Amino acid sequence: MKSSFQKQFITAILFFLSLPTVNTASAQTRAEGPWWPNKLWGADDQAGGSNWITPEKILKAVSLVKTGQYVELGHPYEWGMPMTGKRTYNIFIPSFPTYPPTGKDSMVFNDEYVTSEIGQVGTQFDGPGHPGRQIKMADGHLADIFYNGVNGDEMKNPYGLQKLGVEHVKPIITRGIYIDLVAYKGVGALPDDYEITKADVLNTLSKQGMKASDIEPGDALLFNLGWWKLWPDKKTTEGKPPYADAELIQWLISMKPSMVGSDAILDRGPDFMLHEELILKNGIFNLEYMNFEHMQAGNKQNIFLFIFTPVPLKGATGSPGRPLAIF
Repeated sequence: MKSSFQKQFITAILFFLSLPTVNTASAQTRAEGPWWPNKLWGADDQAGGSNWITPEKILKAVSLVKTGQYVELGHPYEWGMPMTGKRTYNIFIPSFPTYPPTGKDSMVFNDEYVTSEIGQVGTQFDGPGHPGRQIKMADGHLADIFYNGVNGDEMKNPYGLQKLGVEHVKPIITRGIYIDLVAYKGVGALPDDYEITKADVLNTLSKQGMKASDIEPGDALLFNLGWWKLWPDKKTTEGKPPYADAELIQWLISMKPSMVGSDAILDRGPDFMLHEELILKNGIFNLEYMNFEHMQAGNKQNIFLFIFTPVPLKGATGSPGRPLAIF
């Protein structure tokens, strides 16, 4: 009979042998690596979690609409809004009117000129070409690897990504699942650097009369952290927002959502584990800096039709957009 120590030793050895050899050079080739090709969508996929948005999924989401009322879940794009690092946003009307009177009725027209990291400011959608990771390949060279094993050499171009541009993401028309962590905690906002656990999320669902089995593949999971109340304070982008812990991230992946969203970034640097595990490795997209103000106005419906359509900016790393909850 094996001793208790022997059993523990054997269990530990089996555990370590079962771990993926992520950092072993022999594991990484363009054709195969520790997280590619994507097990669900195949080696050529560039659409990630948006593949869940089938006609059947859309019909099920649309069936939730009973009143036709909607609420905005994003912020307006405007000069002076908080942005990460040195990102910029500017809008100009070149002249007013931009075009002088013309025709029998003296029609005039205005145009705008926008300069910005347009996919990565304000309420922003992180596309498949946004997060990558540098790893050692089988031949010993270092490569920047992105979703589905696509490498930097395949992507880089000064005029837009050659692969994994946001134009490959399908319109997200699905069921939105609102997870009100603030209401569960009984606070105005989660505190700085708060580590959100799987237990927090399951308890929040329970308080809302829901359970994990109510979540279906392709749903959009939207987390209220209370940080929308700070907008447009720069703390929203320069502070230490709440973030998902490792166990919660793995649970999110197991739920197979098309995307997650929150009123911050739901992640913490410098490791950015959520970006790596969800977007880079699994193609589950992240919508950042949402606005849940209008979800607080007596609305108790936590499952609804959710619409977010990334702008098909060919070669872009992400997209602005106008997320909507429709009831």
